[in-house]
Amino acid sequence: MEASIVNTENTQQQDSKWFVLRVVSGKERKVKEYLDKEISRGGWSEVVKQVFLPVEKVYKVVNGKKVMRERNYYPGYVMIEVLDGKLSD
Repeated sequence: MEASIVNTENTQQQDSKWFVLRVVSGKERKVKEYLDKEISRGGWSEVVKQVFLPVEKVYKVVNGKKVMRERNYYPGYVMIEVLDGKLSD
């Protein structure tokens, strides 16, 4: 007897598509903030699920102090998740 397990996260992800924007390196955070503002202002929040900028926290020692800094995993790129089929409506 086999049991089938349905993963609800995978079914939700199949309904969306990811787009990658190539932006000027070093301006990723500014582009993400601009896109978030335009999506909310233009009423696209039901179409665009998220604007994603993958970062990691890096700790460095500067002048004897431990300083936390966020570093981009993919410099020059911003990811956008859009619901599938909503762009053509």
